[in-house]
Amino acid sequence: MSSTVHTSTIDQLKAAPMRILMCAPHHYEVDYVINPWMEGNIHRSSRDRALEQWTQLYQVLQKYAQVDLVEPQPGWPDMVFTANAGLILGDTVVLSRFFHPERRGEEQYFHKWFADQGYTVHLLPNSLPFEGAGDALMDRAGGWLWAGYGFRSELDSHPYLAEWLDVEVLSLRLVDRRFYHLDTCFCPLTDGYLLYYPPAFDTYSNRLIELRVPPEKRIAISEADAVNFACNTVNIDRIVVMNKVSEGLNQVLADRGFTVVETPLTEFLKAGGAAKCLTLKVIEPHRESPQLSTIQTKIIHLEGHLLDSGLVNRVLDTIVTGGGSFQVVSFNLGNQRQDTSLAEVKVSAPDAAVMAEIMAQLIDLGAIDAAETVPASLAPVTQTGVAADDFYATTIYPTEVLVGNQWVKVQDQRMDGAIAVTQTSAGIIARCKLLRDLQIGESVVTGSEGIRTKRKIPTLKKNTEEFSFMGAGVSSERRVELVVEKIAWDLRQIRDRGGKVVVTAGPVVIHTGGSKHLNQLIREGYVQALLGGNAIAVHDIEQSLMGTSLGVDMQRGVSVHGGHRHHLKAINTIRRCGSIAQAVEQGVLTSGVMYECVKNHVPFSLAGSIRDDGPLPDTKMDLIAAQADYARLIAGADLILMLSSMLHSIGVGNMTPAGVKMVCIDINPAVVTKLSDRGSIESIGVVTDVGLFLSLLVQQLNKLTGQYQR
Repeated sequence: MSSTVHTSTIDQLKAAPMRILMCAPHHYEVDYVINPWMEGNIHRSSRDRALEQWTQLYQVLQKYAQVDLVEPQPGWPDMVFTANAGLILGDTVVLSRFFHPERRGEEQYFHKWFADQGYTVHLLPNSLPFEGAGDALMDRAGGWLWAGYGFRSELDSHPYLAEWLDVEVLSLRLVDRRFYHLDTCFCPLTDGYLLYYPPAFDTYSNRLIELRVPPEKRIAISEADAVNFACNTVNIDRIVVMNKVSEGLNQVLADRGFTVVETPLTEFLKAGGAAKCLTLKVIEPHRESPQLSTIQTKIIHLEGHLLDSGLVNRVLDTIVTGGGSFQVVSFNLGNQRQDTSLAEVKVSAPDAAVMAEIMAQLIDLGAIDAAETVPASLAPVTQTGVAADDFYATTIYPTEVLVGNQWVKVQDQRMDGAIAVTQTSAGIIARCKLLRDLQIGESVVTGSEGIRTKRKIPTLKKNTEEFSFMGAGVSSERRVELVVEKIAWDLRQIRDRGGKVVVTAGPVVIHTGGSKHLNQLIREGYVQALLGGNAIAVHDIEQSLMGTSLGVDMQRGVSVHGGHRHHLKAINTIRRCGSIAQAVEQGVLTSGVMYECVKNHVPFSLAGSIRDDGPLPDTKMDLIAAQADYARLIAGADLILMLSSMLHSIGVGNMTPAGVKMVCIDINPAVVTKLSDRGSIESIGVVTDVGLFLSLLVQQLNKLTGQYQR
């Protein structure tokens, strides 16, 4: 078969009802891996069998269209997949920019062919991938262009398509790496029908498809048909040519007036292509539509230890997983270890709604909108305790909002609140508030514009030691002794300068024998506040009064007769006294954690829950009152030590602003992981037994005391 290039003019092309460009597989081979289908198929394709299958497809298509041939070139085995040569509409071509270097050499040959035919050829920037009709398909009824992105083509190429081809572009994000090109999972058919595989797209894209294509026109295929490349189909009028069709899909297409022509293309499936990939429609009828692109772009700035903290990776991942695309405009890496890095990133999103979602997350990560000229949107509070639906949810990081032309620092920073803005005689005040605390007369910040967060936390007090080992990590492999040494040093420094350490503790501290060590920490001034639930106080008091914890003898480690009632007896005793402090004053309670708190004037707060027995008179069963009391005791803390209490540790973490050092000790990795997910660089989680940790901590503090005395 000859592969001579036809030299038809544009006018001749327009006269044909359908014209298709193909390339003979004289040099076809699976020589590398650039998609999942190639994995395991290196040098396993048969060129003779490929030529036989390609010829059968060529002969089938000649019955329905005129087929032009471009000369195959040695060294470019994927040139056979002409769908990726470019995108043609009328007399205009947008030449492909291949993502993988293995295919970039094809561009010059396709460029020459298009130019020889008289097309106007548009060239995208070298660094902007776009893979032609493999990722861009005309709708057969609406006149718009469906354009894919996510694996081979970049979203930023779509505005060029809209401008150069004068067509509306609808962007679809691919999320299944098996379907790396749009034409592998999406095929517009005659009369506005659509053959597609919904799981290949993200939620936004599926919704867009549903909005544009009526239900009776959508043909969603099964995974079994999808992996046989049923969507990689050549559609000419009511004929659909494909590699393989199931009986069910065949019937569905027949019911809609389509005739399926099967032609096996298994050799090309080894390289990730089938009928559509092997063809490029040079001309086809289409309805004119106005140029339109909903693509949104923004430039963001990032500053900080971007590589060490992994922040730049998180930012870029957030953009991609949110349905957007990015281009790193500049990246300035500091010269020294202590220097910060600067980055400028262009963010693109398919529409304004997706951009708003992405930007909200990026702002939480500390990104700053380079424009910084749009004031924050404010919505009045019209119902006490209720904010507008799109209110901005706060993070632990210091935040500023642009009100008018003034950047206002947000007070009382905490996670999961709203920003309430009020105008006073002293000026504009922005405060982080829980939803339930919002009042009529205030306004809340909505959306994500006019907001910036600061991840670089300033030193809270002069002459404080860097908490440099705190790397926002979770580990059960970390040598506990090394971590303890650094925590002990920091505790000593905080105490000696009159700082504040808050301990959040669960009943496991008592069960594991750690109470004696916590007692010493309180006595020696290392603890300035204690937070917990009803349980830690009950079991601590039970141990003090009866020598048991949950009915287990703490000396012998065995259950005692009637021990299951001991915690109730302990509660009853304290209730008789009136409170924990009164039990100490009356000489009833003479030891234990709660005793040490009372004797050493260390404030404590016990937050109750539905499972609490009694409870103790000191336990706050009003959840809102307990949260407020916790927040009061946390204020001004330098370090929070969380000892094996999932509920209370996570609650404390959510209401603690960035800049407070946090140490979470728990045998359950899920607890420390949850705390680490806050993203604070001052936090660390250690998976270990809390009793062992406290024992080692006290030993290390004793060593430090000896060193100071010498």
